[in-house]
Amino acid sequence: FDRLIENLIVFEDVNPNRVYLMGYSAGGDGAYQLAPRMADRWAAVSMMAGHPNDTSPLGLRNIGFAIDMGGRDAAYKRNDIAAEWKEKLAALRQEDPNGYRHLVTIYPDKGHWMDGEDATSIDSMRKQERNPLPKKVVWKQDDVTHHRFYWLATESPKAGTLVVANRDGATIDLQSDDVASLSVRINDDMVDLDQPLRVTSGDQILYQGIVARTIATLHKTLTERGDPASVFSGVVHVSLQ
Repeated sequence: FDRLIENLIVFEDVNPNRVYLMGYSAGGDGAYQLAPRMADRWAAVSMMAGHPNDTSPLGLRNIGFAIDMGGRDAAYKRNDIAAEWKEKLAALRQEDPNGYRHLVTIYPDKGHWMDGEDATSIDSMRKQERNPLPKKVVWKQDDVTHHRFYWLATESPKAGTLVVANRDGATIDLQSDDVASLSVRINDDMVDLDQPLRVTSGDQILYQGIVARTIATLHKTLTERGDPASVFSGVVHVSLQ
């Protein structure tokens, strides 16, 4: 998927902030999995008639996520689990009103096939654009790990770990109980790199100072994924433990 998106950006002039994913049935299983795992790639994702297995909704914080499910689609308890996710997403949205945009529709008289009524989620998706530089990032590593997520990166990804990062002006705060070190990537669209940056973890100051813009960082972040909206010119490496 990463390479497909990169190719479409380069060869078909696709806007990297308007890339969408949808899947039905087994494809819905994939949408459940890939939406939070690759949230920094999508503007919005539509999941139809699938099962999430062991995935977590935490990484969905900065994208739109739609669930369409037949109320009678009882195989593997797909209908019950969709209702549970509706509650989970509503709770996340209540706790974090600027995140977790979602639309969950359960059609009470439909089974595994929803007779095309679920197409309404497409209208919801198409109105949304990706924010590649959100002020808050919730990075929950799946069992398929990634080395980068929005403006965070790690050299040693580990399944199941969680990082919550908040950017407020020239201060970035990182919270994690199980991640030892992180790289914080920045550019001039995020902060004024001519001014000092401070990275904290609660009351602890992890870094404070001017962050240099380097060609090496520009090159590394561009070649990683070929996404011009996700290129960074400065990086700070910090230890959280």
